[in-house]
Amino acid sequence: MTLARQSMPAAPTTPAAPTAPAAPTLRALLGSTLLLLSGCAMLPPRPGAPPAPIAADNLGLSGAAIQPAPDVWWRALGDTQLDALMAEALRGNPTLAEANARWHSALAQAAGAHAAQLPDLHLSGAETFGKIPNGFGPYLLGGHHIWLGDLGPALSWDADLAGQHADQAAAARSLARAAAMDRADARLLLTGAVAQAYLDLARAYALEDIATDTRAQRARILEITRRRLTAGLDTRVELREAQGALPQAQVALLQARAQEALARHELAALVGRGADDYALIRRPHLDPAAVLPLPAALPINLLARRPDIIAARERIEAADAQRSAARAAFYPSINLSALAGFASVSLSQLINAQSFGYGAGPALSLPLFDAGRLQAQYRGAQADLDAAVAGYDAAVLGAVHEAADQLSQIDALGAQLQQQAQWLAASEEAYRLDEERYRAGLASYLSVLNAETEVFDARRQDVELGSARAAARVSLLVALGGSFQPSAPPSAQAARPEPQKITENPHGPTHSTRQSG
Repeated sequence: MTLARQSMPAAPTTPAAPTAPAAPTLRALLGSTLLLLSGCAMLPPRPGAPPAPIAADNLGLSGAAIQPAPDVWWRALGDTQLDALMAEALRGNPTLAEANARWHSALAQAAGAHAAQLPDLHLSGAETFGKIPNGFGPYLLGGHHIWLGDLGPALSWDADLAGQHADQAAAARSLARAAAMDRADARLLLTGAVAQAYLDLARAYALEDIATDTRAQRARILEITRRRLTAGLDTRVELREAQGALPQAQVALLQARAQEALARHELAALVGRGADDYALIRRPHLDPAAVLPLPAALPINLLARRPDIIAARERIEAADAQRSAARAAFYPSINLSALAGFASVSLSQLINAQSFGYGAGPALSLPLFDAGRLQAQYRGAQADLDAAVAGYDAAVLGAVHEAADQLSQIDALGAQLQQQAQWLAASEEAYRLDEERYRAGLASYLSVLNAETEVFDARRQDVELGSARAAARVSLLVALGGSFQPSAPPSAQAARPEPQKITENPHGPTHSTRQSG
């Protein structure tokens, strides 16, 4: 041992000799490492051209902008029971409650995404009992059983230099706005469905009235036929014909009552009631012609007001932000962390001034090789963006299709109702004359029956056409966005940390795609 200690200082008589080869070796090692990194590191993909949503100029929207209907548009029908059913449906409909819950969930996710951009501070503490390996030596308590504990706050913050967290937060905010629009769309569809069911109930009652009147008319004719048979003016053939016509009217009456029951069931389900409340829904008293003033053509601001279209546009924004976030994942990330607290190998000495320590520093993370995971995520985000644009186009075309169908339906039904009024007046006059001639013995029962059937059919057709026109007006209101205004609810405005980026365009929604990276 002594000879060894004496020979050690004699060796470095030429200090440059042993250290000269070390520098080239280190440089070669670093160069090889950089070469390896350059070969393994993935470059961010070059973003392609943003997908272009369908242009409003290609949709035939030529009408002037119209004002949305009042928020409680159904009050124009003048039925207090309908007003009460609407209010109850907006409070207790399960579908609307589900849409509201999804909106709150989207708000929570947006808040969580925003929180990921902020520093994280937490308090941690742990106590572990174990044996230090013998190889650590006596100076490091090798071979001893000890308590190893720590207690203190830790702070971390991702600098988000590539904007990944910011893009994810923007996507979450867009999805929250889309969920708010979904809720508005569910409300609009619900009010339209309640109005349609209420119109169906009114139509069923009107058909019941016609069937009741027809049955009474045929009962009178049957009584007249019996008298004529007694007087020898008719035969038993006419009596059998009169008797057979009465059950036909009864069948129509039963059918109308069945339609009433179905309409009640539908209304009760929409407002969130059970079978016990069916009988509480009374006969409607409304004016089917007072639903809406009609636009002469498709309004040019159709696309700017429908909640489902605005929701589809928000999903484009969300998918675009997700694509940017997927591209930002290719870049390095820097996390800054700091900690302070107590650490000790003795439980009794943990909370002690001698056990206090602290530290801070950055951490760099760079993706090198992940078997194509980031590339796959980016391609998936690009596909999601394409799907969002396709979904938007489908919503736009569907909106124009629905509104055009209802406008054409309303025009056609209006023309039919004009002709229907003439048919009804002529058939009622013909029946009146035939009944007078039959009473006077100048006409056969078959002539009266044919005239009465014509009146029955004309009245039914008049009710059907009037109800169909009112239903088409309600459907048009829904297709035009109803009472919806393109703004999020106040609670949603307060929840999101940044203002809405969408700008309204009278020719339809605009789309802005960010180029990230």
